[in-house]
Amino acid sequence: MIVTISGKAGSGKSTVAKLLSEKLKLRHYSIGDLMRAMASDKGIGLMELNKLAEKDNSIDLELDKRLKELGKTKDNFVVDGRLAAFFIPNAQVRVFLDTNDKVRAERILKDKREHEQSKDLNEMVKKIQEREKSEKKRYQQYYSVDYLDKKLYNLFIDTTELNPNGVVDRIIKFMKHI
Repeated sequence: MIVTISGKAGSGKSTVAKLLSEKLKLRHYSIGDLMRAMASDKGIGLMELNKLAEKDNSIDLELDKRLKELGKTKDNFVVDGRLAAFFIPNAQVRVFLDTNDKVRAERILKDKREHEQSKDLNEMVKKIQEREKSEKKRYQQYYSVDYLDKKLYNLFIDTTELNPNGVVDRIIKFMKHI
């Protein structure tokens, strides 16, 4: 069983993927964690890494290569990443998580992993929108794909009013019917 979890920044991808992998006793992989580690290795934040990736495609290509390889060589795992469903189309469950911008910004502000923190909610909304614009531009340029395309997924969950366990429960319920 392969489960991909995609969604916008702050929608709960990583948290849900970790919880789901624990409940299902599957290995968990996170493209966001790989990106954060890459940014940290370079001594920069995620937004800065995204801007750098616009000029240096080796950053995205390295992450994407790892994701494709995962889908070809492994089984029985949960992976979270914006392009996970695109690069692992054979996944039995391809989830997209969404929520409104304000809630996403609030979640990111509370998240200790982010390197480019802001104390202002409106500023954080702008930062995540800039980051997504940068990512969408690159995904379109490299692969002619829009990760928001509903054809990539077989389950959509709005996490605005749900806690992570509620999201995991919905995914598990969906899995029982496939």
